[in-house]
Amino acid sequence: MAEQAKFEIRGLNFFYEKKQAIMDLSMDIRANEILSVIGPASSGVTTLLRSLNRLNELIPGTRKEGDILLGGKSIYGADVNVTELRRRVGMVFDVPTPLPMSIFDNIAYGLRLKGEKNKGVLDGVVEQALNEAALWEDVKERLKAPASSLSGGQQQRLCVARVLALHPEVILLDRPCSGLDPISTAKIEDSLTLLKEQITIVLAPHNVQQAGRVSDRVAFMLMGKLIEEGKNEDVFAYPKDQRTSDYITGRFG
Repeated sequence: MAEQAKFEIRGLNFFYEKKQAIMDLSMDIRANEILSVIGPASSGVTTLLRSLNRLNELIPGTRKEGDILLGGKSIYGADVNVTELRRRVGMVFDVPTPLPMSIFDNIAYGLRLKGEKNKGVLDGVVEQALNEAALWEDVKERLKAPASSLSGGQQQRLCVARVLALHPEVILLDRPCSGLDPISTAKIEDSLTLLKEQITIVLAPHNVQQAGRVSDRVAFMLMGKLIEEGKNEDVFAYPKDQRTSDYITGRFG
């Protein structure tokens, strides 16, 4: 239903120079849900995620057709501040990218850029963000330690916390668990389930099983086209398209 939509994607086509990566895609993304977008390589999944906060514009030679509405307003409007859009719609990539500074300063970095200097405010936001990313108990005694001293799974949760500190409305996660061990993966998945009460999550999972565990809804893409989307249990138990069935059962991909 339109009133529930956080994002409304309308007739989206996206091109890398002459190569078309997304083809006439229309879909709503609902508020306070986890939407998993699945598909094999070169299906347009990452391109779709990066379109939602206009990160694709940083790549020379790209262009789009169609529109994307956030909260009912086009993200391409003349009055849209792209920096503010990317605060509202944060992104976490598959490879953790902690900044070369302490754990605390990684989380406080974005707030300080906005001019926040109050130590009490910074302390509170850092603790809250680390708690939401299931990392606080691991690091609360060593917040001044370099972020590079954390394990891979901890670094990924740190990157999630860094985005959460800016109080986004949406988080985009591009295969955030692809290089992580099962315990770290489980912690991130548990965090996502709690976070959706406050924010909308769009996830490109690192495998179909993860989509099955954490999603409210699932969208399947193939060669730039949206093949089908729906409730998690419907797509996995009763896929409407044979290609969806073949993908989720491992016949290709």
